[in-house]
Order: sequence, then C-alpha cells, then structure tokens
Amino acid sequence: MTQAPDPVEGTPLIAPSSTDHPLHEQLVEACRSVFDPEIPVNIYDLGLIYTIEVNDENDVRVIMSLTAPGCPVAGEMPGWVEEAISGVSGVRSVAAELVWNPPWGMEMMSDEARLELGFM
Repeated sequence: MTQAPDPVEGTPLIAPSSTDHPLHEQLVEACRSVFDPEIPVNIYDLGLIYTIEVNDENDVRVIMSLTAPGCPVAGEMPGWVEEAISGVSGVRSVAAELVWNPPWGMEMMSDEARLELGFM
C-alpha cells in the first residue's frame, strides 16, 4: 500500500465545500438528518462532515470522518449519508468518502453540539 504524499504547505487539510451552490443548504440539512447512534447529535453539527462538493451536473461528493476509527457504524455511516443526500431533489448522484486525516476532534463540533452534549 503506497502512502499519500504529504500535502503542500499552505494547502487546507479540509477541502472547501461548494457553499455557493443552490443545493448546498438542502444538502447540509440532509446531513443533519443523520445521527451517530451513540451520540444524540447529528453528524453535521458533530463536525463529521468535512466537505460537501457539488459540480455543475449536481453530482455530490461528501468527505467525512467518524469520531474514532473503531466506531461500530464505520461501514454503515457513509451509506446513511448517501441515502439522506440522494433524497434531495435535483441531486444526480452522491458519493460519501470516509477519511481519517485530519482526525476528528471535539473542536470540530458546532456550539449547538457542544451545548447539547454539556460541553458549554
């Protein structure tokens, strides 16, 4: 197995999302409908969705992580995200990619998630 090259200095660790795409907010809401069964907060506010890219043909690519590599739903969670996003009107295709770099950390949670989990 070959190791991916180190990112060029100054390159963001998390690729930017297509926030200017007309479907972006609906895609975020679809991600908010998916929950980690062990945590009562949706995966978007937990900070597990790193990137939502949408091209001109409305093909969606989601780059996501999990709270830990040993998460019991690691094999299922990307499928749940794909299913939720495929229900958004106008989406042609969706692919969710699970990554471990950068590793998820509690600082990635939204203020709402921190409040819900008692960290604020």
